[in-house]
Amino acid sequence: MISPVPTFPRRHPAPILLAFLLMGLLLATLPGLTWAVSNAPATFADLADKLSPTVVNIYTTQTVKASRSPHDMFNGQDIPEPFRRFFGLPSPNEQDQPQREQKRTSLGSGVIISKDGYIVTNNHVVENADSINVRLTNFEEYDAKIIGRDPKTDLALLKIAPKNGLPAIAFGDSDKLRVGDWVMAIGNPFGFEQTVTAGIVSGKGRSLGSGPYENFIQTDASINPGNSGGPLYNLMGEMVGINTAIYSRSGGNIGIGFAIPANMAKNVINQLKEHGTVVRGWLGVMIQPVTPELAAQFKLERPIGALVGEVSPGSPAEKAGIKAGDVIVEFNGKEISQMSMLPNLVAETPVGGKADITLYRKGILKKIPVIIAKLNEEQLAASEQADSLNKSLGLEVQDLTPEIAAALGITDKHGVLVTGVEPYSPAAYAGLRKGDLILEVNQKPVRDVKDLLNELKGKKAKSTVSFFIKRDGRTRFLGLRLK
Repeated sequence: MISPVPTFPRRHPAPILLAFLLMGLLLATLPGLTWAVSNAPATFADLADKLSPTVVNIYTTQTVKASRSPHDMFNGQDIPEPFRRFFGLPSPNEQDQPQREQKRTSLGSGVIISKDGYIVTNNHVVENADSINVRLTNFEEYDAKIIGRDPKTDLALLKIAPKNGLPAIAFGDSDKLRVGDWVMAIGNPFGFEQTVTAGIVSGKGRSLGSGPYENFIQTDASINPGNSGGPLYNLMGEMVGINTAIYSRSGGNIGIGFAIPANMAKNVINQLKEHGTVVRGWLGVMIQPVTPELAAQFKLERPIGALVGEVSPGSPAEKAGIKAGDVIVEFNGKEISQMSMLPNLVAETPVGGKADITLYRKGILKKIPVIIAKLNEEQLAASEQADSLNKSLGLEVQDLTPEIAAALGITDKHGVLVTGVEPYSPAAYAGLRKGDLILEVNQKPVRDVKDLLNELKGKKAKSTVSFFIKRDGRTRFLGLRLK
């Protein structure tokens, strides 16, 4: 029997040619693919072995007032007397007694910065602590004392007296970090000691709205409660950040963590070590972000810099000739790519030191030298008032200057301009929007931010506030309830 000869359909040459072309393109890109693979770390094990001894666990004890009996299962409601006797709960009269003191413990992380026992952590880890205990990787434990704290940057410097010299970190240059760089975190999340996580730099210059000196590194390396105060390392084993916060609605990690840049931390640490406190430079300007719309009006190629909304009388800025409406784009040769960079650069400048400021004024580039002064309590209080407004209402505001009014096409001469509204905040729920002009608060005219703050001063939580605003040429009333 003769087997039939198999036949194959004839193929068109075009698909075959296309396949060869695709293969050629793949071969051409192989060097790039090989480069990418070779630069990705095969393992973080060697780095973790080397750096883990520089990370410590911090345990604190704090005395707090007990708000009510821990056995109060009824959440403060009236409890029937038989239940009180059965469960041994206090009577209503006894509940009016002075609150009892209780001890509360918390944990965090820290990093050794010198062989003789200086340790850096977050201020919120040790704030109001009665005692601070530090545990090393070799299980040695020491009592720590606070050398200095800086709530503005959430940094604290501790000191222990070790029996022997300690392994210490080397500071890296956080300014050289690029988005996409590999980083590794070590800490004490939820009490799991020496936990190592890795990820990349997800962003730079982030602000969380909690203070004027924010310039966070964002990373997707897992950071959880207990990681606070621990280090963020680059692949060279240098500390480039101090892990501080996470963004999460559940309290757990969702891939959005924040670290204080090492360059900022180094300046604060040196001052805490030398003086026990931090002295900051002062320029004397109120600034706001440059939006694409404002960039177009101020004749900028792109939305960068810090827009000056107000210049404090007698300040270094006024003496140097800086005016409202100027857009500061450089400070001592460093580009101000976003507004949040300027306060940090000014704060880090030595008091009495000279700074060169580059700015745009009506589309013309100017360079202005300025002598930085010391930030005192009065200027700090003014800054904190603006911060408290943001925290209580979720509202960022700015005086309406003639320059800003002209740029935005606003005919009003006075009022307070809304420059930002935090999502899910009282201001957002009330209907306030970015670009609104506040004309009255509680039916009283407001000419500037100072009037607004004075009207809101002393208002209790859950009290209501009315705003009379102008939006798109029309006026309306809005009401909100304070947190």
